[in-house]
Amino acid sequence: MSRTYVPLAVLSNYSFLEGASCPEELVVQAAAFDLPAVAVTDRDGVYGLVRAHITAREAGIKLLAGSTVTRSDGPPLVLLARNRRGYAGLCRLISRGRASADKGSASVPTATLLDADCRDLIAIHPFLPDEPFIGPLRELFGDRLYAGIARYMLPGDEARLAAVSGLAGRLAIPLVAAPFVQFHQRNRKDLADILAAIRLGVTVDRLGREDGIPNSNFTLLHPSVFRRIYQDHAAAADRTLEISDRCSFSLDELRYHYPREVVRPGMTPMETLKTLLREHLPRRWPGRVPPDVKRQLVAELALIEELQYANYFLTMFDIVSFARSQKILCQGRGSAANSAVCYVLGITSVDPVRGNLLFERFISRERNEPPDIDVDFEHERREEVIQYIYNRYGRDRAAMVAEFIRYRTRSAIRDVGKALGFSLPQVTRLSNLASSYRRDREDWWEQAVNASGLSPAHPRIKAYHSLATRLYGFPRHLSIHVGGFILSDLPIDHLVPVEPARMEGRTVIQWDKEDVEDAGLLKIDVLSLGMLTCIRRTFDLLHPRGIDLELATIPAEDPATYRMIRKADTVGVFQIESRAQMSMLPRLKPETFYDLVVEVAIVRPGPIQGGMVHPYLRRRQGLEPVDYPLPELEPVLGRTFGIPLFQEQVMKLAMVAAGFTGGEADQLRRAMGTWRSSGRMEGLLAKLMQRMEARGIPPDYAQRIADQIKGFGEYGFPESHAASFALLAYASAYLKCHHPEAFAAALINSQPMGFYSPASIIEDCRRHRLEVRTICVNASEWECTLESTPIALRLGFLLVRNLPRQAADRLLAARRVGGVFAALPDLVRRTKLPTHALLKLALAGAFACFGYERRQALWAVLSACNEPDSLFFGKRRAVPAGDIEPLEPWETVMADLDATDVYLSVHPYELVLPRVRQRKGYLTSSQLAAVPDGRRVVTGGLAVIRQRPPTAGGVLFLTLEDHEGFINLVVPGPVFQRYRQVLLEEAILLVEGRVVQGDGVTNVSAFALSGLRIQKERARIHSRDFR
Repeated sequence: MSRTYVPLAVLSNYSFLEGASCPEELVVQAAAFDLPAVAVTDRDGVYGLVRAHITAREAGIKLLAGSTVTRSDGPPLVLLARNRRGYAGLCRLISRGRASADKGSASVPTATLLDADCRDLIAIHPFLPDEPFIGPLRELFGDRLYAGIARYMLPGDEARLAAVSGLAGRLAIPLVAAPFVQFHQRNRKDLADILAAIRLGVTVDRLGREDGIPNSNFTLLHPSVFRRIYQDHAAAADRTLEISDRCSFSLDELRYHYPREVVRPGMTPMETLKTLLREHLPRRWPGRVPPDVKRQLVAELALIEELQYANYFLTMFDIVSFARSQKILCQGRGSAANSAVCYVLGITSVDPVRGNLLFERFISRERNEPPDIDVDFEHERREEVIQYIYNRYGRDRAAMVAEFIRYRTRSAIRDVGKALGFSLPQVTRLSNLASSYRRDREDWWEQAVNASGLSPAHPRIKAYHSLATRLYGFPRHLSIHVGGFILSDLPIDHLVPVEPARMEGRTVIQWDKEDVEDAGLLKIDVLSLGMLTCIRRTFDLLHPRGIDLELATIPAEDPATYRMIRKADTVGVFQIESRAQMSMLPRLKPETFYDLVVEVAIVRPGPIQGGMVHPYLRRRQGLEPVDYPLPELEPVLGRTFGIPLFQEQVMKLAMVAAGFTGGEADQLRRAMGTWRSSGRMEGLLAKLMQRMEARGIPPDYAQRIADQIKGFGEYGFPESHAASFALLAYASAYLKCHHPEAFAAALINSQPMGFYSPASIIEDCRRHRLEVRTICVNASEWECTLESTPIALRLGFLLVRNLPRQAADRLLAARRVGGVFAALPDLVRRTKLPTHALLKLALAGAFACFGYERRQALWAVLSACNEPDSLFFGKRRAVPAGDIEPLEPWETVMADLDATDVYLSVHPYELVLPRVRQRKGYLTSSQLAAVPDGRRVVTGGLAVIRQRPPTAGGVLFLTLEDHEGFINLVVPGPVFQRYRQVLLEEAILLVEGRVVQGDGVTNVSAFALSGLRIQKERARIHSRDFR
């Protein structure tokens, strides 16, 4: 008799809210027990299978691929794939089960099961006595059907085991010991209870055996324990090994091929790709193609052909060509911008040869993984591209990549708290407080608990902490990736199950982007970018005025645009509008496009944490000599004054200084992302040092290079990505500089996007002396528009909060047919708008054209809707609106905020200004720039942007806006903790602090804060908060 066994029914935490261990933990524990194999059979899916497969391969243990399939008219079955065909059949069956049930659930009718291809599936039936279709199942599976037995030391175990044994004996169905495993160690039992409570929507103390709650024996058992438990059923225990021997499938067997629709008839994929390149080369180089471009294309094509990636490039070209044919702005970014092939085909807009970018950052022989092309499309038209992909390639061969929504600090604390029976207010307050602390602080939990009024020392609170901490990172449910697609020449459900997404018209596979990459599947990324929408809208607004622009025709290196950028006048400008970027612009002083590339990349954690920002700026300003560890590195680092800022520079540095191949250098780049946790970086750096010293490089120079790379850490930015973003940064800056009204209108029409709310964008227009006209029923359209004589920005109905688009369309249709409205009764009669829509327009000031102030307009609407011929209320005498007292200025501002979220009359801060301007040391935003460094001041404004990045050591960066401009506020960690409630809840702040001047940038470091109210009311101003 063998002394080992194979766990055959194993649920990981990818059986959402059921398994209490991740696949990796289960596999590692099985390997530690020296088991020959382990199955992962998550419920109605293979969500965790790739992770289990990778871990099993590293641990040297066999993995059995399977799933626990839910049935609509019978107990669940555990199905295991014997081979590749069996795995495909399992994926198709799961897909059918998911498609026939509500989102998030699955249900396979027995009829579907009997109709499926189960020839190479092994079935373990854990509930044989409850099976109503035992005859058909025996016929379907034959000798591949087993009756599962289990002992969990629960009441009724022996009676059930006897019933299963007796029935199986009479039916000649072999027994197999297959207890369900839900965690890898017994100490996960309490977490399993919490998951059950969350899943069932009850508190832990309400759980009962009837809920099927696992006890501690649902753990992965040591072989000796397993054999002792099933010593009276030794043959059933041995059959676990028999079943394992019958299963030979491995995910390594998956073979994936791209669709062939993109290949021209009679040609191979490579021939098609080369033909397209010949056709498109003249568009990039109308004359002679430069020799270095030819060399680059030849090298890229050779590698593309060797790795058989031609179809991938053809597919991306096909999708981009469709978008361009529909006038949808798009642009490739990321590492694809390192490719000359992508540039020639128009997939990307950055010339990698001119930029001296490194192709190996995109594709390398050594990396042995598919390339990754990211293409951004206008965010409001991306769905057209997605539906084109489905229609072009077929819904059975195209599906979107999944994203697993995981427990984070707030959600873990919320769900665990409710499961433990804490009150909803307690849970809400604690989760909100805890999520504002950095998790790498040792005392984050204690601080949050104390601030919420609870005691960290209480045993129940300690258990709360332990459970919430362990739940952190667990997958909670399946969602959809922002734009990842996989396409195939065969139905995708031969590779991985597919299920309907919540969004209509979408389907999603059961693997996320990391799984797809690890499984060797090619992914395309169809992403959305609000700035592309904004730029397209700007072009459309300019066209009627006789100004025809495209991305390709925007004048390059425009001096006025760079002057505006250097002044940090960049509200709304792509990538350089953030507080940090605005602070950097006067210091870096961009004058060329490459300066803009550096600007996009330098305000990132990598250069900041690597200590590269200040040396770069000093060298750029001539305050520090430019030197290189080796003369050969000057071509690599010369453009950035000897300081590596980009991932490509790190790779070239390794290639030049240590003779690394392109593929080895890419491995070094990838290791930088995980060196703190995996240790891979240390080995590669040792290799780098050895090779440099072998080439005669002095050890101190070698160490300096290694330290520079290590300091670059995990946050390096690809130059190709920065260049792609810099193109859009420049385009948006040019439009803001030369066509500010059109750009502002497009920016508002494209919301939500960017850092600034419509209110801040409108205030920026006013600071630039651009005329902004209010919402008007006789002049506004749905979107913001431009008006002539003189040119002005007219606000649109889209700004009216909760005004249905249908109501605005009805008003606009009546205006187009009958002309402008003569008076309010005329509008009511012709539009037949409901009273609630009219009241929203009145509160927004849209009836000012009829001579009504807002309160008067509200009364006039009610009166008009009560006229004898009214459709709304019947007869009632109207009271003249002129007899109604108009709103006070503060009431008008509050009405603005209530109706539109923007302030159309006066700036809200002007209403509190008389109360604060008498304070000693008080200064407005425009006065702060002239104040000496270190001086104590009082200032204030609306909190419009809050940023608390994890790399800032607990510091809060707050952008205030007063009636004159912006104030950069720095709130140190201790000050943030002291004034946390004020900072997070108050809309208007009064600040005491000290001025910090440096390189033309003014900040205020706060040490005391308080909230300001408008007539004792908290202003309803919504800030934009970022991490």
